[in-house]
Amino acid sequence: MTPTPTTPERTGPGPALLLSVLLPAVLVTVIASDMVNLMLPSIGAEFGASEAELAWVVTGFLLTFSVGIPFYGRVSDRVSLRRLFGFALLTYAAGSLICALAPDLLVLVLGRIVMGAGAAALPVLSIIAVTRLLPAEQRGMGIGVVSAAAGIGTAAGPAIGGGVGQFLGWPALFWLMLVAALVLLPAAVRVLPGEPPAGADRFDLPGGVLLGLGAGLALFGTTQAQAGGFAAPSSWGSLAVAAAAIALFGWRTVRFARPFVPPALFANRVYRVAVVVAFSAMAVNLGGLVFVPLLVVDVNGLGPGAGALVMIPAGAAVAVLSPLIGRLADRIGTRALVLTGLALMGAFALFLSAFTGGTSVIPAGAGILGLSVGFILVLTPIISAAAGALPSDQVGVGLGILQGAQFLGAGAGPALFGALVTARQQSGGGAVNPLYPGQDGAAFSDAFLAMAVVAALTLVVALRMRPATAPETASAGDADKVH
Repeated sequence: MTPTPTTPERTGPGPALLLSVLLPAVLVTVIASDMVNLMLPSIGAEFGASEAELAWVVTGFLLTFSVGIPFYGRVSDRVSLRRLFGFALLTYAAGSLICALAPDLLVLVLGRIVMGAGAAALPVLSIIAVTRLLPAEQRGMGIGVVSAAAGIGTAAGPAIGGGVGQFLGWPALFWLMLVAALVLLPAAVRVLPGEPPAGADRFDLPGGVLLGLGAGLALFGTTQAQAGGFAAPSSWGSLAVAAAAIALFGWRTVRFARPFVPPALFANRVYRVAVVVAFSAMAVNLGGLVFVPLLVVDVNGLGPGAGALVMIPAGAAVAVLSPLIGRLADRIGTRALVLTGLALMGAFALFLSAFTGGTSVIPAGAGILGLSVGFILVLTPIISAAAGALPSDQVGVGLGILQGAQFLGAGAGPALFGALVTARQQSGGGAVNPLYPGQDGAAFSDAFLAMAVVAALTLVVALRMRPATAPETASAGDADKVH
């Protein structure tokens, strides 16, 4: 008898009602991550802060965000989605209120850390809700809609931050996020199930702390390398402690009966590949989203506002295509889409490396558009493939680790490529890519070339995505769709 797909937690809401809550929740999360970027000079002028101090307004949010995602995913195997979502929205609202009323930079950074602790839950719990509450044949569509929200937020974050901040002041951004969280709270309580998952079991909380410590310090050490290089004590010291924490986490995982991350999780080939692909693809995508605007400002001489316009077609394409790609993944499977997406990412990163040295910004706009389309061809199917490959009792922790890897890639990618750009600018010289036409912007060309190499190596890894056997909770049809 063919096994049935993962059983939903309960008879859930219809797809439209569920997604009407999840989409704006993910949207405000992504907007919050980078809405302050254009307002950092104003914040620095008000508080008399240096650039290094201002960086903590962004870094504090990203650190707690990246570390919190695996915790929420793991805890969702024991606690109801309603309670976790409600707690996350209240925490997010509290952080927004602290930021809006902040009298100095230290309080603002504290508020951003609290915001990140709440925001970390919303993307992973949204994916888990789609996986548990929607029928298997609608899972890809639901994940596509959630991914579309991330795409819209990526495009809208700087625009909203710059526009609202310029006319109403930077505290207005946080009042806006506070109102959004409080409006979403009753809707989430009404729509999401209040029953905990069946068969919930205890897990190793110290192991989770070690994993979070290792991931957070790895991200911090990488970001510190962007400014001072990996030889800086704050960089190599953080990375060394991160390596020790990860090693201790691995030791606890094999020694404890109920570890934070079940070892069987990584015995699943599809899931292993999904984690690597999600991390690497997100690193390349965020690298492009960060350095294309810098390129058109530094090399092409555009202002920040005009530079942001170059990014709008890419964000719009992601928003439009994400639900369509989700439906396509439900019909034809994920492997072909992931391989096609990685090939596109590599090709357009190479295009950016070769053809963005002239006076026109059209190559930069075309390159980031193609890179973003390739990324969304990867992201939605890879999450769907991982969710379909996991047994029901591993969905929460599995998707938490997967999205944690994804957002660690989002933080590590720009930092690593940024360190490369800084090093190449200091050393001078022409671009490594012989097709690059000019001297100005050679460091950006090298960074895009590095992104192309990462995409190509990730494509080689993704070729191993074909599962040996169907997972025990997925139907034979679902297993076939991974091929």
